[in-house]
Amino acid sequence: VISFYFSEAGTDGPQAGQAVAHVHIHLIPRKKRDFEKNDEIYDVIDVKEKELKEKLDLDIERKDRTMDEMAQEANEYRALFS
Repeated sequence: VISFYFSEAGTDGPQAGQAVAHVHIHLIPRKKRDFEKNDEIYDVIDVKEKELKEKLDLDIERKDRTMDEMAQEANEYRALFS
């Protein structure tokens, strides 16, 4: 018998740190006793995320799109799935 363990985390709304309305879920593979206290995983994730942001500033070249640009992109995706 194979057992799968995972933690689930999601954000919903600006108060939870979500800047753009969308579905956002993390599934984190786990193993027995990987942390002394089960919720310590979230502290480790926060530290690793900060370290990664310091190494890779992915927003440097990011340009916000207009509503028209996003609508056009949605239409293009819609055509792919219809």
